[in-house]
Amino acid sequence: MADADDVRRLAMSLPHVVEIDSDGFDFRVADKGFVWSYPERVPGRPRVIRTDIAVLFVGDEAEKQALLLGEPDLFFTAPGYDAWPVVMVRLGEVTVERLAELVTDAWRMRAPEEETLVSDLDEASLGQAR
Repeated sequence: MADADDVRRLAMSLPHVVEIDSDGFDFRVADKGFVWSYPERVPGRPRVIRTDIAVLFVGDEAEKQALLLGEPDLFFTAPGYDAWPVVMVRLGEVTVERLAELVTDAWRMRAPEEETLVSDLDEASLGQAR
């Protein structure tokens, strides 16, 4: 099962990723967040940064609903994120391999197409496969 260190290692292995200073983890590409720690909000209590839960950008509502309905033990959402194309993933329930796919997919959706970022990832992947 995965943890915050796995999120950090996977995110930082992708091209042009910047980690934003936070109480948990927060990773961006081209100034766009693609994975960060879950800021849990409970009414009447201070916000708590949960590093055992990652918020992942998924691109659109259809993908979000597919993940939520297909794997409810792994993915969930919260009222503050209802209108956002993101899901929360329970790190203790996901394999590192699956997390790598999720983080990479989130990165791909946020990396600008007009730049060389995606080709940099593809070249890095080819180099690892050799």
